[in-house]
Amino acid sequence: MNLFLGTHHNRLDIKGRVSIPASFRTCLKQQEKHNSLIFRPSHKMPCIEAWPFVVFMQLTLSLNNLDPLSDEHEDMATALYAEAWPIDLDKEGRIILPDFLKTHAHLTNSVTFLGLGTIFQIWEPKTALQRCSYAREKIKKNAVPLSPLVIRETFHE
Repeated sequence: MNLFLGTHHNRLDIKGRVSIPASFRTCLKQQEKHNSLIFRPSHKMPCIEAWPFVVFMQLTLSLNNLDPLSDEHEDMATALYAEAWPIDLDKEGRIILPDFLKTHAHLTNSVTFLGLGTIFQIWEPKTALQRCSYAREKIKKNAVPLSPLVIRETFHE
């Protein structure tokens, strides 16, 4: 499986367009037959989450475990779908971000893409640096090691 890796910086033009990093576009092409992504505001942080369509559909499978008439189902469905936007890349690999997503992430003229494996996030650059620093410190403080079993299984598939 191809993963979204690395930290990439790009400019946001006056029309709200930004180029998806080339390595992310390559990853998308290898994952899917089309360049469709689902963008949504993170419910935890001031950033935009970008989900390949297939990965987003896997996320929504969790709704199947809830009673469709329950408050939990309605809350989860609202959180997942109400502010989600399918956005296709143009021929140059650019997207146009809706205003409400730019506002949520405090984006102005530049953005930072953070690869998170199966998804990626779009951040305001200074906030992205703070997020990466915070994550490193939290991992160091909590001493969360990668399990050798997980690593071994990954390389022996």
